[in-house]
Amino acid sequence: MRVAFFGTPRWAVPVLQALDRHHQVVLVVTQPDKPQGRGLRPAPSPVAQYAEARGLPLLKPKRLKGNEAFVQAFREAAPEVAVTAAYGKILPKEVLEVPPYGFLNLHPSLLPKYRGPAPVPWALIRGEKETGVAIMKTEEGLDTGPLYAVWRTEIGPEEDAQALAERLRDKGIELLLWVLQNLPHLTPTPQEGEASYAPLLTKEEGRIRFEDPAEAIFNRHRGVQPWPGSYFFHVGKRVKVLRMRPEPGKGEPGVVQGVDREGVLVGVGEGLIRLLEVQPEGRRPMPAADWARGYGVVPGTRLG
Repeated sequence: MRVAFFGTPRWAVPVLQALDRHHQVVLVVTQPDKPQGRGLRPAPSPVAQYAEARGLPLLKPKRLKGNEAFVQAFREAAPEVAVTAAYGKILPKEVLEVPPYGFLNLHPSLLPKYRGPAPVPWALIRGEKETGVAIMKTEEGLDTGPLYAVWRTEIGPEEDAQALAERLRDKGIELLLWVLQNLPHLTPTPQEGEASYAPLLTKEEGRIRFEDPAEAIFNRHRGVQPWPGSYFFHVGKRVKVLRMRPEPGKGEPGVVQGVDREGVLVGVGEGLIRLLEVQPEGRRPMPAADWARGYGVVPGTRLG
């Protein structure tokens, strides 16, 4: 099929690659270049980099609503269908109406649960045991459209947001290619069940809440990988926690219960958390035990 693709981050690139292999990509649409690195020089998105390397037609509109020049260029590309994967902008009616078969969205959740831009992190933070990926027909509402295909899966007990998002995306690509192959003969079904929302993460979501149960702290840690990551403050400095695990036991929330070769044991609302690997502000990653020795962290020290 003649396909237009809307996407932005590195996570979306394999989706574009699959479309490029199996269909005719007539247009790629991505977010404008954004400042990156120490010099804050404008840099193209990963999707833009792939499109440029492959010589695919590429547009980077700042806005879509009321952008007549973009809508005209979109029409001239003459896509039969469009696909979105983590594009990052709401699609207005005048854009949705261009392809005859409309827009398909690869969304990594069991819709209507976790509508919005960060479904995988929030599924982990909220302790879900099961999730999935859906191929949805996009409407004007936020992830409200009917579904062409859904795949369900259990969440691994150690699986973090990055690993889970990639696993769901890869299965979503299989579903997407199947839907495109059969699209003229498919009728999407309305979403059923209670809807929930998954907003973009903020840096605050990575702060370790020592008053929470150990399992909830570990779930949050898994959900905020790779950004913003887990962290707490010690003597006014941010300390990132790269690896941790929940353990049985009891202790005052935020107070160090023990330090040994394996790490630093900290009391929480229920159970204990063992810090295994940390990264102090301005330093390289290190074993939590080495950090404790170097920074005078001993049983009774309060963190946070």
